Amino acid sequence: MEDYFVWVTTRRIKPGTLEEFERAWRPGSTPNGLRRAYAYWSEDGQEITGVSFWDSREACDSWRTSDGEQQRRDAMAPYVVDEHEGFYRGGELTVPGQ
Repeated sequence: MEDYFVWVTTRRIKPGTLEEFERAWRPGSTPNGLRRAYAYWSEDGQEITGVSFWDSREACDSWRTSDGEQQRRDAMAPYVVDEHEGFYRGGELTVPGQ
């Protein structure tokens, strides 16, 4: 099984601010070591979960402590009510019958 390094962040945002939040949320450039990134929204548009896959924990940590990430967080701050994040290591599960 191939190991993946994954950063997951879930944010609750103020009602009616999804469009503004989404503009602020996107980084200005692709961080070094980022392989893939996904975003998932709740039906009410008030909770967003971002899942990003990285080459290594060090690559993710380097981005998380960068000026670019701080600027992005500052831009999102007016819309964010609550935030939870975690870093994980794991792999793809095999789905029976496929």
